[in-house]
Amino acid sequence: MSARVARFFRFEERGTNARTEVRAGVTTFLTMAYILFVNPIILSLGTPDGPGVPVTAAAAGTALAAGLVCILMGLVSNFPLALASGMGLNAFLAYTVVAAQGVSWQTGMGLVVLDGAIVLLLVLVGVRGWVFQAIPMDLKRAIAGGLGLFLATLGLVGARIIVIPKSSADLVAAAGDPLHVVPVPPPVQAGPVCTWGILLVLAGLVTMTVLHQRGFQGAILAGIAVVTVLDIGRDLITGDPASPIWNLKLGAPDLSAIGQADVRGALSLQLLPLLLGLIVVDFFDTLGTMTAIGEQAGLTDEKGQVENGTRVLAVDAMGAVIGGLCGASSVTSYVESASGVGDGGRTGLMPIVTGVLFLASIVLAPLFGLVPAEATAPALIFVGFLMLRGLRSMEWNDVTIAVPAFVTLIAMPLTYSISHGIGYGFISYVLIGIVAGRWRQIHPMMYVVAALFALSFVFVLE
Repeated sequence: MSARVARFFRFEERGTNARTEVRAGVTTFLTMAYILFVNPIILSLGTPDGPGVPVTAAAAGTALAAGLVCILMGLVSNFPLALASGMGLNAFLAYTVVAAQGVSWQTGMGLVVLDGAIVLLLVLVGVRGWVFQAIPMDLKRAIAGGLGLFLATLGLVGARIIVIPKSSADLVAAAGDPLHVVPVPPPVQAGPVCTWGILLVLAGLVTMTVLHQRGFQGAILAGIAVVTVLDIGRDLITGDPASPIWNLKLGAPDLSAIGQADVRGALSLQLLPLLLGLIVVDFFDTLGTMTAIGEQAGLTDEKGQVENGTRVLAVDAMGAVIGGLCGASSVTSYVESASGVGDGGRTGLMPIVTGVLFLASIVLAPLFGLVPAEATAPALIFVGFLMLRGLRSMEWNDVTIAVPAFVTLIAMPLTYSISHGIGYGFISYVLIGIVAGRWRQIHPMMYVVAALFALSFVFVLE
């Protein structure tokens, strides 16, 4: 049996083994488990005319959809990429589609199903693959690096090392400030330094760094475990009533959101701009994540093409359909998969293990709630560092490609959007190439993609 598994996942060819893949799958799950708690909160946002997805139903749907699609990814593509409800996509659905437009959450899920079906069609006819092949290698490296910075930013914000204040800019704009004397806070600020949380983050980051430097393959998982044990130990000693350890409850899952997607209601011309917005975000977020993970895992060729890329993209598109049907929003590829790859994951067994843990979390979710944000934050920061190492191979002396690459790098964390970062990079690459007289060297598909991004920024995403 073990020999058949090894052949199926090609362990020897990829220099790995079952133990490493299982550990990597656990590591990936722990860095993604926050979605089990964050996604239901976001999706539960309702409208003046009706509530959002019930929290308990959204939690069960999130775990079920992520588990199914992760397992599907491992079996179909044999690629180390885990999936769950996308943070950007769920926020777009909850705040832009449901809350702002007054659309019911059932119709919103119908839009997600349509989004997945359309993107799947684009994959099957080769459009998504053509776009991927048209992207210059250095821009692909920049996308991977930008995702690393984005991931590190998520870790820093989660650890409250960086704080995003509630800006008074809107109040100033509304009240008027002709003398420009009203202070407006910066977009980010330094968080409090002397806190227990910061000490935990530092402990985790030091553990991961030192163990990784010594060649220990489970460095990231070990760091998460150390921080979790320290945090639980403190709660036991102090008797903190807010600690999740005192409120562990297991119960039957709420599956009431499954099958509630209103696809017929989503087939409306009035909702077409919202559908296009979902497609744009879904289409390019996955291209960036797949590129980054493939580069990190050594599963790309000299042109940056990802092994089994079409299968990866097809499963990702199916994730939107499954997520919508489960009432969990679009299930998409997670850049946190880089934590598992950093822990040695190289095959589809990694997301299968992650998927099994997601399915188990339908009833065991409170146990995973014991892992504090301070445990996953250093993992995200450390993995972000690992993903930047590919930038060493970039051609920095050619500014016509280096500047668009830099725009891509810096825009992802600062806009808090993978698709915006890619779009800004693509548009600047095309414009600089034209003005520099290199328009013949630009792949025709890049002109099309840059134009579509520009239109989407003007009419959809802004």
